[in-house]
Amino acid sequence: MTDTPTTLTGRSPPDKGPETHDLHEYAGGYILAHEGVLPVWLLFVYFGLFGWACYYIVTYWGGVGPGRIG
Repeated sequence: MTDTPTTLTGRSPPDKGPETHDLHEYAGGYILAHEGVLPVWLLFVYFGLFGWACYYIVTYWGGVGPGRIG
């Protein structure tokens, strides 16, 4: 099997250097997607949102609502 730099559309991309192996082309070249690593700041955002969701569930779950006797 050869290691040629092709895209999902089957066309060979223009020579952009060694980073073309993780570049995918969609919609005939109008959309380019880059495969890469997840930024560390985004991991902090995910964990922060998960922590906030856990806090919100514990703090505000149940309580007085419509049809409940408080």
